[in-house]
Amino acid sequence: MSLLIVTGASSGIGRALATRFLVDGHGVVNVSRRPCPEAGVENIPCDLAEPGAVDGLGPALIPWLGRASRVCLVHNASVMHRDRIDALQSDHLRAVLELNIVAANALNRLVLPHMPAGSSVIYIGSTLAEKAVPGVASYVIAKHALAGMMRATCQDLAGRGIHTCMICPGFTDTEQLRGLVGDDAATLAAIAGMSAFDRLIEPEEIAETVAFAARAPVLNGALIHANLGQRER
Repeated sequence: MSLLIVTGASSGIGRALATRFLVDGHGVVNVSRRPCPEAGVENIPCDLAEPGAVDGLGPALIPWLGRASRVCLVHNASVMHRDRIDALQSDHLRAVLELNIVAANALNRLVLPHMPAGSSVIYIGSTLAEKAVPGVASYVIAKHALAGMMRATCQDLAGRGIHTCMICPGFTDTEQLRGLVGDDAATLAAIAGMSAFDRLIEPEEIAETVAFAARAPVLNGALIHANLGQRER
């Protein structure tokens, strides 16, 4: 059995990933606070923002890993807040890093010993993994750190037959994006206009990219921008 373990599959890109891998015949396990609504997904409740929450997942995850001939672990769960570097509270930054970085590290520590050759670890980054824009400082910091984690994964797993890469979506039509924009149609249109295709990315397009990356060890260590091409302003 091929197995997908994905964080944050209750909505957005994570849900699209669960659907895409189900179509390919994978077993799918979602680790998140809220369940994935797709039929056939095994949901393991876990608040990844809580320190130490991942440490207790072994009894639920290891039986799945024991039956898998190939595993794709996707670190997808993330959160974007409006915050600025000149007012970024340390407690807030710690909480953001707990979800984006520390939980991913803990899940790696739990899953990697059980991953056979041919498996993959995919990190979901962002255009902001390699640049910054104003007003989302904690998200920029977290995604830059996640890129470093992917590169460390590549180096430390060399020789084990497990590959890794980071897929960096641009502006994707998710609940999180629309929650930040609200009902401001002009802002949404302006964001869509930053793409060379004058539209938002669909979550299914990112899921298709991840599905390809999971089968492509030649991408080991790569940071791949999946953003339709962004207009430089």
